[in-house]
Amino acid sequence: MVVRRIVGLQAGRPVQSDAIGVLTRVTETHLTVRTADGDLDIALAAVTAAKRIPDQRARSATERLELVAAAGWPPVEKGLLGDWQLRASGGWTGRGNSALAVGDPGLPTAAAVDAVTAWYAERGQRPMIAVPLPLGRRLQPELDRRGWVTITPTLVQTALLTDLPATRDPDVALLTEPTEAWFAGVGGRKGGLPPAARTILTGVPDARYAAGLSPDGALVATARGTVTDGWLGITVVGVDPAHRRQGWARRLTLALVAWAADAGAERAFLQVEETNTPARDLYERLGFRTAHKYVVRLPQRPCLP
Repeated sequence: MVVRRIVGLQAGRPVQSDAIGVLTRVTETHLTVRTADGDLDIALAAVTAAKRIPDQRARSATERLELVAAAGWPPVEKGLLGDWQLRASGGWTGRGNSALAVGDPGLPTAAAVDAVTAWYAERGQRPMIAVPLPLGRRLQPELDRRGWVTITPTLVQTALLTDLPATRDPDVALLTEPTEAWFAGVGGRKGGLPPAARTILTGVPDARYAAGLSPDGALVATARGTVTDGWLGITVVGVDPAHRRQGWARRLTLALVAWAADAGAERAFLQVEETNTPARDLYERLGFRTAHKYVVRLPQRPCLP
């Protein structure tokens, strides 16, 4: 099952995280979930949602990886449509504001798309659906029929940590909490960071915020690593324009690999836009290979069901 619970506060707001595992015990005040990292005792008062999920062994590798990636990028608001996850975060990033079409929505395809459209309309947002391929082969024709366009074809790439040259780099600081300078570094490349962005970026308890430091101590590169269900997720890798082509993306990635290996992770994944040739070349040289692709679909104009 998956249990969503409050794990702390950030700027006065509750931070939530998902625990995925087998429910082994329930008392009047707590429940115990056996996760990949061991038994986790959760106070019932902290639980905001819980849902039984099919045996993970029955899911495809693509489905399992998509669920791990979703847990590493927790939205501000999350709903469920059967197995589909509905995610809203004030418009910051497609991943934080799209329905993840993995599993059975519990409705016929056309009705499921209508339900997604209505959910986002209630929040004043254009509906978007993230469609992993080839899993979405039955959903794609319905979206084509409605004239929904395709944006952001993205490759999901993976590697075994044992195949990556983990490096402990003295010029890469691995922070347990992001600093304002780190946020500013990410925001400079993302057009500024709204509050929703900070909620997403700090929403996973087992995380490190990599900061690449120049000889004078200036922050010139950033990345984020999370460990979820034995996977290292690498996100928001970016380098200040004046310091690009100096190996910073590689150094931050490998520093996060070293941390994750010590934390018990066995595999790593990242997501890179299909058109980003320099990043694809870098990750291929490191040993990452494409596991699958996903696309984001949305209507050409705002619509109602």
